[in-house]
Amino acid sequence: MSLSLEQRCVHTIRTLSMDAVQKANSGHPGMPMGMADVAYVLWTEFLKHNPKNPKWDNRDRFVLSAGHGSMLLYSLLHLTGYDLSMEEIKNFRQWGSITPGHPEVGITPGVETTTGPLGQGFANGIGMALAEAHLGARFNKGDQNIIDHYTYAIVSDGDLMEGVTQEAASLAGHLKLGKLIYYYDDNKITIDGSTDLAFTEDVQKRFEAYGWHCIPIDGHDRDAIRKATKEAQSVTDKPSLILCRTHIGFGSPNKQDTAGSHGSPLGDDEINLTKKEYGVDPEKTFHIDDDVLDFYRKAVDKGAEAEAAWNKKLDAYKSSNADLAEEYTSIMSGGIPKSWNEVLPVFDADAKGMATRKASGLVLDAITEKIPALLGGSADLTGSNLTKAQSASILQADNYGGTYIHYGIREHAMGAMMNGMALHGGVIPFGGTFLVFSDYCRPTIRLAGLSHIPSVFVFTHDSIGLGEDGPTHQPVEHLAALRSMINVKVLRPADANETAYAWRAAIENNKGPSCLVLTRQNLPTLDRTKYASAEGTLKGAYTLNPNDKDPKAIIMSTGSEVEIALKAHEMLKTEGITTRVVSMPSFELFEAQDEAYRNEVMPKAIKTRVAVEAAVPMGWEHYTGSRENVVGMTSYGASAPFETLYENFGITAEAVAKKVKAQLA
Repeated sequence: MSLSLEQRCVHTIRTLSMDAVQKANSGHPGMPMGMADVAYVLWTEFLKHNPKNPKWDNRDRFVLSAGHGSMLLYSLLHLTGYDLSMEEIKNFRQWGSITPGHPEVGITPGVETTTGPLGQGFANGIGMALAEAHLGARFNKGDQNIIDHYTYAIVSDGDLMEGVTQEAASLAGHLKLGKLIYYYDDNKITIDGSTDLAFTEDVQKRFEAYGWHCIPIDGHDRDAIRKATKEAQSVTDKPSLILCRTHIGFGSPNKQDTAGSHGSPLGDDEINLTKKEYGVDPEKTFHIDDDVLDFYRKAVDKGAEAEAAWNKKLDAYKSSNADLAEEYTSIMSGGIPKSWNEVLPVFDADAKGMATRKASGLVLDAITEKIPALLGGSADLTGSNLTKAQSASILQADNYGGTYIHYGIREHAMGAMMNGMALHGGVIPFGGTFLVFSDYCRPTIRLAGLSHIPSVFVFTHDSIGLGEDGPTHQPVEHLAALRSMINVKVLRPADANETAYAWRAAIENNKGPSCLVLTRQNLPTLDRTKYASAEGTLKGAYTLNPNDKDPKAIIMSTGSEVEIALKAHEMLKTEGITTRVVSMPSFELFEAQDEAYRNEVMPKAIKTRVAVEAAVPMGWEHYTGSRENVVGMTSYGASAPFETLYENFGITAEAVAKKVKAQLA
């Protein structure tokens, strides 16, 4: 049987994927086999990309949300000329390779986002499409469209079952993101078996209800794939879902349409049978015909030409829009305006003070116009999170240039979309909700840490201090949970000036996510002529009272409990016991300091140490030596005025002083 070049190109995606999974003795061959037709058409006929410059600004974004099918993407990247060698294909899932089991951004050239946890890539892609729409509204002038690309994704049954997908899809429909095109791998199989076990809804009707344009096709009919993609591109006021009815493990005589091709290798015998079914030599592994490779590698010249044409357009844009072009170039490279921090407000000492959430809002008022890349929002708590700057306009389908997003009650989608926006480039996304609902954002925060994505999460109502709403809304374990995540900066400022510096730390942190943890209740604005400068926030911890010499104990705290620590210090001072009070807004920033600074703040010679925080003690033992030396929460909260709660739960200056004296005794 003589196969056409096109058919051999498609089968090559399948055979590379099968062979790599088999060599690794681990992986998911079925999805790449089933979606090879779709991937071939998209990557060779529609996707605008440059394999030799994977970070070209105006490339189309491609997200493999069904990350378990990673060999589909790795095969495409190798075939089209990205810096991904055959040796790396052969080292799939091995130590030190750049072909991990699920795609990871920053590891493999051409991978746009880290996927694997289902639904995340789906929502990331919506964030990318929103960033494209927002930046296009800001920078495109007349026919000079320097930002003009699509976001494509391949999504699976599993993606569509996850809650984050439903949140994000609903918002994408509301926002009418017409340059968003997803291919749904409708293969009817999950790990447990047929989707009929748990998933019998009408997906097309659901997405049409969300406001999506839906096109059902045979996912192995390449002409139908071409036609559907063109149709999707023509619909400019709705995102599109192309429902591709496919066969998982396509061509495998014994494992097609079974869970057996989902999460494990086919086996040598079945691979041989499948290759025979394809009409290719079963004796050859990791094989690519010369004319097949030549065809795929046309992407290199095609991509270079596309980027060169865009660069020419950008040069013309620079001539007629010099200021905008300079701003565009800066934000797409991750730059922030010089001296932006000079506009940060300085707050006068005030015993009554203000809630740190209010201080945060005032900071945003000051910096929003200075940092045009800021793109904020809230999950339906704008008036509580105070995340909308006075100068911000609302982003909607008729105003993509707006700088404030109403996410609705969709915390999970908000976080994942923020990650997608940050990965797209050109925006610094931040989003707000209550700290207790960081649970709904946790998967996205973890992936931001894993992927070094600089999203900014604004969490208000940070403790039992929110009072009457009660234990359902009072986060006692959440600080420990956030601090446990690697590469996540958690900042809990003690007053308005620490809040300003916390925002500075978050804006300047381009290597991972930042979590600002803010109070509902007022906190005194400390007198910085009496206490050390709040600039110490940038180092994570600092001594508030350096003029108190020869301290016998260290009292450390964060946020609203720093006031309690200072009161305990004054109580002990009247008894002749001098203590050092350390404000510690960020464990992570403190640990990043050199040993000399850490020892300066917390001298090893001072063994008596007490921490106070209205949260579980977990984590503080690293600094206090024992959780017994922490005044904190050992139960959930309660519904009452916050002053009553602090008293009844024993989060008091008296309790702190008592622990200090017990250690000194």
